[in-house]
Amino acid sequence: MFAEIMQRPRPLIMGILNVTPDSFSDGGLFSDPERALLHAQDMVRQGADLIDVGAESTRPGAFPTSAAEQIARIVPVIEALRHSIQGDILISLDTSLAEVAAAGLDAGASIINDITAGRGDPGLLNLAAESGAPVVLMHMQGTPRTMQDSPHYRDVVEEVLGFLLERAAAAQAAGIPREHIILDPGIGFGKRQSDNLVLLANLNRFTATGYATLLGTSRKRFMGAICNEASPRELVSATVATSALGVMAGVKLFRVHDIRENRQALDVAYAIKQASSIGNGLPTYGD
Repeated sequence: MFAEIMQRPRPLIMGILNVTPDSFSDGGLFSDPERALLHAQDMVRQGADLIDVGAESTRPGAFPTSAAEQIARIVPVIEALRHSIQGDILISLDTSLAEVAAAGLDAGASIINDITAGRGDPGLLNLAAESGAPVVLMHMQGTPRTMQDSPHYRDVVEEVLGFLLERAAAAQAAGIPREHIILDPGIGFGKRQSDNLVLLANLNRFTATGYATLLGTSRKRFMGAICNEASPRELVSATVATSALGVMAGVKLFRVHDIRENRQALDVAYAIKQASSIGNGLPTYGD
């Protein structure tokens, strides 16, 4: 099913479902499996193509969550999602631990979303290869606990891109097919505001690699600094601006909290991009 969904022409939305008590924007809202299920169903109705279930907060300063605790949080939710969500909706599991990923895949998840790009647990890439699960490889400088202490780059685009290509090569060496690898530049993960902006201005460098690219800017605090807005929940409009820019750069997957607003932005941006390919054949003023 993953291949069929990725072949859809329009951009895809990965809806965020955090079953955590402490995530930066929605911590505690969906830790109850019944509430999590209702929210996931609502995201599907609004246009989500995938649901990304996370059991560990990765906000700046967060401490790690044990494998046992992550499994206890995610398995009931993934099982409920798999049995209740209709249609071709994929479930992604946001974890860097092979033990958690294995439990999630057994419960019904199809994709592994790893913020450490396979560095957090050497067994994760092997598990993805053996199970046939596609994997998202994200760039992060440091760990969630330390990543915003003092991030620094000489050339953020070259360094992030080089890291992701190296991790993609490691994934392929482990036996993961190229078409099952998705790259994520990790906006907000060990980056200054200027680094995030430069990466967003150069998304075409990542999409030009031939790997599918995922963009995750949803409600990120660097946009709040620009907009003079302290509440992450008030950054929906800022998020959809980056989503539209991502479409024009060729990004395929968008990981967001606010589905309806981003679905509209992605569909309009995609229509404009399609029109641009035939722009020379359109009538112009004065014809």
